[in-house]
Amino acid sequence: MTLAIAEPVARPVSDAHTFEYGGARVRAHCRHLATVVTLRGEIDGLNADRIREYVKRFALEQANVVIDMNDVTHFAPAGISLLHGLDEDCRAAGAEWTLVASPAVIELLDGTTFSTARSVHAALRTLADAIVSRRQLVLPLIKKTA
Repeated sequence: MTLAIAEPVARPVSDAHTFEYGGARVRAHCRHLATVVTLRGEIDGLNADRIREYVKRFALEQANVVIDMNDVTHFAPAGISLLHGLDEDCRAAGAEWTLVASPAVIELLDGTTFSTARSVHAALRTLADAIVSRRQLVLPLIKKTA
């Protein structure tokens, strides 16, 4: 007897903005500075590719993405591939992204160079500060001289 392992299918959970991918819940919330994608639950080899496809569209639509994995309880090595793939997608789209990681995620991040923050608030603050810095660099170029 053989058992077929079905690929996780996205299905809406309690609200229309949260989807479940085989043990992981994903919710995207558009903010002024970035789209915040919150991941909760377990990320493993069965759902990592589907989650990447879901998140990829925000990298293509928005210049900044914050991946909030603060409530991820289990993070398999396939999750590292998810993050590397997301990094590639964002670079290709010219998007910036920041990772907010739980202890389960941090444990596997050893040696990676992803941009991280302690919280979503801190990630958004860093993005806002970067915008202010860029504006200050451009201001002298657009000032009129007498």
